[in-house]
Amino acid sequence: MAGVLSNAATTSKSSAMDVSPRIVWVLLITALFLIVGCAPAPTESVDPEFERLTKRAERVEIIRDDFGVPHIYAKTDADAVFGLLYAQAEDDFPRVERNYYWAIGRLAEAEGEDALMSDLRARLYMTTEDAIAAYESAPAWLKSLCDAFADGLNYYLATHPDVEPKVIREFEPWMPMFFFEGSIGGDIEQIPLGGIRAFYGENNDDSVARTATLEPTDWEPRGSNGFAISGEHTRSGNAMLLINPHTSFYFRGEVHVVSEQGLNAYGAVTWGQFFVYQGFNEHTGWMHTSTRVDFIDEFIEDVFEEDGELKYRYGDEVRPVEVREVSLKYRRISEERDGLAERSYTTYHTHHGPITHSIDGRWVATKINWDPVNALRQSYLRSKQDGHEGFREMMDIRTNSSNNTVYADSSGNIAYYHGNFVPRRDPNFDFSQPVDGSDPATDWQGLHTVDEVITVLNPQNGWLQNCNSTPFTAAGSFSPKKEDYPRYMAPDPENFRAVHALALLEDIDDVTLDGLIELAHDTRLPAFNALIPGLIDAFDRQSVSTESLAAAIDVLRGWDYRVASDSVAMTLAHFYASRFLREGDAPNELSRMDKLIYLGSETEDQDRLSNLAATLSSLESDYGSWNTPWGEINRFQRITGDIVHPHDDDAASLAVPMASGRWGALASYGAKRFPGTKKLYGSSGNSFVAVVEIGDKVRAKTVLAGGQSGDPNSPHFDDQVTRYLTKDFKNVAFYRDDVLARAERTYHPGE
Repeated sequence: MAGVLSNAATTSKSSAMDVSPRIVWVLLITALFLIVGCAPAPTESVDPEFERLTKRAERVEIIRDDFGVPHIYAKTDADAVFGLLYAQAEDDFPRVERNYYWAIGRLAEAEGEDALMSDLRARLYMTTEDAIAAYESAPAWLKSLCDAFADGLNYYLATHPDVEPKVIREFEPWMPMFFFEGSIGGDIEQIPLGGIRAFYGENNDDSVARTATLEPTDWEPRGSNGFAISGEHTRSGNAMLLINPHTSFYFRGEVHVVSEQGLNAYGAVTWGQFFVYQGFNEHTGWMHTSTRVDFIDEFIEDVFEEDGELKYRYGDEVRPVEVREVSLKYRRISEERDGLAERSYTTYHTHHGPITHSIDGRWVATKINWDPVNALRQSYLRSKQDGHEGFREMMDIRTNSSNNTVYADSSGNIAYYHGNFVPRRDPNFDFSQPVDGSDPATDWQGLHTVDEVITVLNPQNGWLQNCNSTPFTAAGSFSPKKEDYPRYMAPDPENFRAVHALALLEDIDDVTLDGLIELAHDTRLPAFNALIPGLIDAFDRQSVSTESLAAAIDVLRGWDYRVASDSVAMTLAHFYASRFLREGDAPNELSRMDKLIYLGSETEDQDRLSNLAATLSSLESDYGSWNTPWGEINRFQRITGDIVHPHDDDAASLAVPMASGRWGALASYGAKRFPGTKKLYGSSGNSFVAVVEIGDKVRAKTVLAGGQSGDPNSPHFDDQVTRYLTKDFKNVAFYRDDVLARAERTYHPGE
């Protein structure tokens, strides 16, 4: 299928050498010597830095298997990281680079003035100088990994002069300090840019409250599913793990990284990071789902001016506001890409953190987890644990703030951790709202221990699940009790994905890897059980109807609430529910699941029927008939992600027998219209998916949305598309003999 679904031209390339100036100079001199027929002496022709990197590359072996997955082997962890970053750059350097210029606050240099507030947000929490200091304070072993990160990417650029970075022409070892969690933006991205823009923008208005953080009700849920199943329910008697992140497509690559220092991790890595974020080793498997634990707080500061200086009150004290100057560059959209302008901002900090917005003229500081050295320690050490005891000890670092963790191991243990970084607070205050920063009683009082957070280990039912949902149903009737914990520890609502998972897991038995794949792709959509019967009842209670309305109701009446490509009922239900969520009259404070239940049971009959009539009219207008099978509308089209190559209704695409996680689809497929399209194209949801069995040996199957490579000319750009759509997972080559048997290419970096 290589190239069939591509709707993107090859990324433009430049013949200019895009490496550090010293390497460019040395290579030009070398070329000159070759032209005149003189072989230069090694000391004159070889840059010492390039020679060092080349020797490092010789210590690393990369084996690409028949799906292009890189298996990196080295003696040391640091050399393995060097090879891992080199391999990631081979697969999708543009995404690696973008993740970093986003994280370090240089997005505007690529995307223009509109991105300045994103960059300012990054610099509010850490400057380049802060990042360098953090790197210098790191333990020697972690610094060596950061050095290897920079070496791997810089060696890739040095050996690929046709690759033209947009922003970063030389990577630095302090850069991972900005990018220390596996899910980019897990913490900082929750701070709205609207408030920062209102406070720090050129037309700032201190009376403007921050932009509301509520998402539109018809947005695709962002998160993941994780299941852990003990051996009592599996055919082999070994524990099993479902790793099912729901991210934007092509957000993570699949890797295997091995060293002789105990590293042997396989799974998904966010482009540009040097640790496996969701995956497994020989003895343990770990899956992260996004948490709603309250780990971010807003403090309303009492700021005033005294003797020409800004100060703020804190109890009986008067403290100075820390004032900094931040200069940011941005690309002038109307000029050539390298035409940069610069803008400076004066920023403000209290001991709570940076001022991020104002409410009714009062400055607000937003405090988040920002401990990059320990966060990187935890992210990396997670992948090297050989059992639950070590994994539990690693969790004591307590810097994994935006994630829940679903765990399984070769000893048969299964576990669930709801969050990890949980600030201890005075329960007399409502921390779901901004609190008075001048009152010392509102300050964080350290962190909860891991024993104090919501944890489940080896429940009697033999299974665990989390679908970005409440932990109080994680193990069915053996779940923790809500009344035993402070509210801020688990404000997560229930959702239809978890309802779906619980119904399936209650009856599991004799599970195999293939059976777990089927379980994770069950086609039932429980949201429509709550929404559609009320519509049918409303129709049955009315006395007059149109022919089309009656025909549509007949289709829905015979539906089993399962998604399929040939289902017209799925088309009707999707657009009916989407429209009702946007325009139906339901209380704002309800969760999405409760809104759907409300719309299905508490609204007036006429509201339901008029919404269906409007839905039929829209379908007629957009697709020629409301009687259109779902697969003709819901499509997969592989693109590079470059905005100049958008989705196109006239280009090749494939029908997708999946649905949105909004409706309780476990195999979430977040599809939407793009500019100029009528059809829906998937852009998020199931991305990297793995099922893992952990016993005396590891067995696993995986699939990617699209393929391993971001290059449309690669055979691995779209070689997994059909597998993705048909649940035909590939077998993982984990042990070296299996890797060699499926080797497509073996090489050292730079070859």
